[in-house]
Amino acid sequence: MEEANATLLTEFILTGLTQQPQWKLPLFLVFLVIYLITMVGNLGLISLIWNDPQLHIPMYFFLGNLAFVDAWLSSTVTPKMLANFLDKSKIMSFSECLMQFFSVAFNVTAECFLLAAMAYDRYAAICHPLLYPVIMTNKLCLGLLVLSFVGGFLHAILHESFLFRLTFCNSNIIRHFYCDVIPLLKISCNDPSINYLMIFIFSGSIQVFSIVTILVSYTLVLFTILKKKSEKSVRKAFSTCGAHLFSVSLYYGPLLFMYVHPASSQANDQDTLSLFYTVIIPVLNPFIYSLRNKQVLNALTKMLKRNI
Repeated sequence: MEEANATLLTEFILTGLTQQPQWKLPLFLVFLVIYLITMVGNLGLISLIWNDPQLHIPMYFFLGNLAFVDAWLSSTVTPKMLANFLDKSKIMSFSECLMQFFSVAFNVTAECFLLAAMAYDRYAAICHPLLYPVIMTNKLCLGLLVLSFVGGFLHAILHESFLFRLTFCNSNIIRHFYCDVIPLLKISCNDPSINYLMIFIFSGSIQVFSIVTILVSYTLVLFTILKKKSEKSVRKAFSTCGAHLFSVSLYYGPLLFMYVHPASSQANDQDTLSLFYTVIIPVLNPFIYSLRNKQVLNALTKMLKRNI
């Protein structure tokens, strides 16, 4: 009977960001605006890169795919969150829950690898400008992109397969605004120690690898530019690298806290931290990586002039 009851929970209830009714409509409007800006910014950037031949270089190849991943990630989380602000039941089926988790895990992992690939591309361009066309070939760029998406797929499918060993009988309330692995483990009837171990090993390894790649790449970039002793170059380097590292820190900081030491995460912390890499970063990235870029601004100006 206990085993039968353990398999009865096929629907979950997402508690969302708040339980206070007076905050639901304002939050709905705020996140609706953020979502619209996210989609316009990322899809607009993809369209701009696609239509301008001058942007068909490795840097913008990776940036366009980063925008695609951000748009996909935001669309995985935000529409359901917006619906839950207005829906009293906030019910999600088990299959919907697994699909949402898979999509989030896939995109978050792919973004980690893409950010590392982008940092390596900047290292090759600035530290080895003469060899740059030889280093960043079309074959290498395509290979890094494929590895990013394959890595995201394998990482997501790994954690999803381990979720199938669990049963949920104690509670069907997920104290989060989307279906994530940590809240699911906390309401499992089984011992989730293996799941936590897999998260620590694989999520931790992916994050450490990509963070080290990014930090080493940008450190070498800064050293190379500082050697030129040009005040303008140094100012531009610190401005560009500082903006990129700010975005990376906003992305990786919550991820490290959530998944490298997952058992210590509290429910209210999870909501705040998860907002950074699922909602805030996707809306910021198009502006951080393109507004300070003259080539992107020139391409945008030309496109606007053509359409006026």
